[in-house]
Amino acid sequence: MLPNVVVGGGIVGLAVAKALQELDPDRGTVLVEKEQAVAQHQTGHNSGVIHSGLYYTPGSLKARLVVQGAADLLVYCTEHGIPFDVAGKLVVATQEQDIVKLEGLLARGHQNGVPVRRADLDEVADREPALRVLGALIVESTGRVDYRQVAAALADEVLARGGTIRCGDAVQSVTTVSGEVRVNTARDVIVAHRVAVCAGLHSDRLARASGIDPGVRILPFRGEYSELVPERAELVRGLVYPVPDPDLPFLGVHLTRGLDGVVHVGPNAVPALAREGYSWRVFSARDLAETLGYRGSWHLARRYGRVGAHEVTRSLSGRSLLKAARQMLPELKGEDLRPSMSGVRAQAVAKDGTLVDDFLFRRAGDVLHVLNAPSPAATACLPIGARIARELLTPKTAG
Repeated sequence: MLPNVVVGGGIVGLAVAKALQELDPDRGTVLVEKEQAVAQHQTGHNSGVIHSGLYYTPGSLKARLVVQGAADLLVYCTEHGIPFDVAGKLVVATQEQDIVKLEGLLARGHQNGVPVRRADLDEVADREPALRVLGALIVESTGRVDYRQVAAALADEVLARGGTIRCGDAVQSVTTVSGEVRVNTARDVIVAHRVAVCAGLHSDRLARASGIDPGVRILPFRGEYSELVPERAELVRGLVYPVPDPDLPFLGVHLTRGLDGVVHVGPNAVPALAREGYSWRVFSARDLAETLGYRGSWHLARRYGRVGAHEVTRSLSGRSLLKAARQMLPELKGEDLRPSMSGVRAQAVAKDGTLVDDFLFRRAGDVLHVLNAPSPAATACLPIGARIARELLTPKTAG
């Protein structure tokens, strides 16, 4: 009996493998990952926030899946002994014009089924004494977890159920020849029953290599964080986010205290010079040529060029990041910050420069390509994995 195959060992790929085992238990499951271990990229390079669903467009797949995903994730962590907490977060207004935006976020949160409410300034001061803000919302369902531990538990579960995880084996294409689905890897060819391609930063490239026009291009954006030095970590007790600018694709500089007590400040969001470019020093001529040769990149640059230039400046000079953070935390000084982690976001961009804002799947016969899995993919990994597995195992009808 041919196995079901998952390409990609990030948290979404692992959740898909788990779901395939549950829905098709008599068939083997093989997960193929190009790195030497799972969770080496987006899963292992993020702020560890369990998202609530406050910001997402009502009715979008992200909004529908994240609330259930967060609840499922907490149950999963409890069952597998993975540390987490649900401390809630503050969304704060630092300027008068942000007060109206808070009301809009409150309404959106209620539409999405998120437990969000207004907070008076005394409550804000009790939760975060160092903040100086004009208004705030409290989102009680936001939490914290180490997604690398979640991924490790998923991998252990896949193996315990008889699945196979092949690390250090890059998939080059997935093709169908005479009705036979072939996963062509650097080592050999796996003949499969059904295939889910969850390749993250390389999802569009693998789709094209497999003869599929994804209709989008993955553009890598690096999120760079600073962190508070240990002796100043007490300035932030939990999770603090600014009111996002609705005209911009990212949430802005926020303050996130992790389960380990480290307070991250950021991120900057800058174009990466490689799909796995975790610093300015990492450069790929191939990746950069693909980005510059894509007309969607130039449409995007015209739309967000000024913002992009500001983010690059913030990346190269810590003063800009400090200024943004001090709008919420005026006690913060330059010496309170030091460089910290970075991550690369796989952002799907359409040919007209539009940022794809929701999950994007493309079914081609017995193969399903996951072309965009943005935040809150980690939070919602379990229902996303189940959805992908169900769609993949449903026979493809003609017409």
